[in-house]
Amino acid sequence: MKKSTLIIIGIALIFCVYGCSSYNGLVGKDQDVKGKWANVQTQYQRRSDLIPNLVNTVKGAADFEKSTLTQVIEARAKATSMQISPDNLTPENIQKFQAAQDQLSGALSRLLVSVEQYPQLKANQNFLELQSQLEGTENRIGVARNDFNASVQTYNSSALSFPTVIFAKIFGFNEKGFFQASDAAQSAPTVKF
Repeated sequence: MKKSTLIIIGIALIFCVYGCSSYNGLVGKDQDVKGKWANVQTQYQRRSDLIPNLVNTVKGAADFEKSTLTQVIEARAKATSMQISPDNLTPENIQKFQAAQDQLSGALSRLLVSVEQYPQLKANQNFLELQSQLEGTENRIGVARNDFNASVQTYNSSALSFPTVIFAKIFGFNEKGFFQASDAAQSAPTVKF
């Protein structure tokens, strides 16, 4: 065999080994992103499951403003109907998902602020426990979203860096979207007593 043929075979072999390694690395990182996305959805589902209990407790303890409860129920329905496949985590889809979740968060905030007018509700142990669970869930959502964004960053850094980007394009590993703060989160809320 000629020396040039051996060199070409050697280069092809190195290219194949690196390609397999890149592919396997991208698969692992893609699976990590999907797992982190499942964790995010689990925490949103936990919140969604708590809301009917919170609403029923508030209804039972106070002659409450129906529009606020209706907004919470409608926002919950919209948020739970919005599902994104882990294979379709584009920035646009994540933004739509987040908009539905932000609407629910806003409705819950209005509900929790409104109940301050009802002393008997604030003293109700069931309400206090549900409120605590809801606050804990919001914290878990924040942690799950941060973990998801870290996983997406690792995946995107790998999939977009040279020469792995060549294999990512060949095998269809596309850039994933991040969770981003909503526009409403850019200004501090006003607290009035």
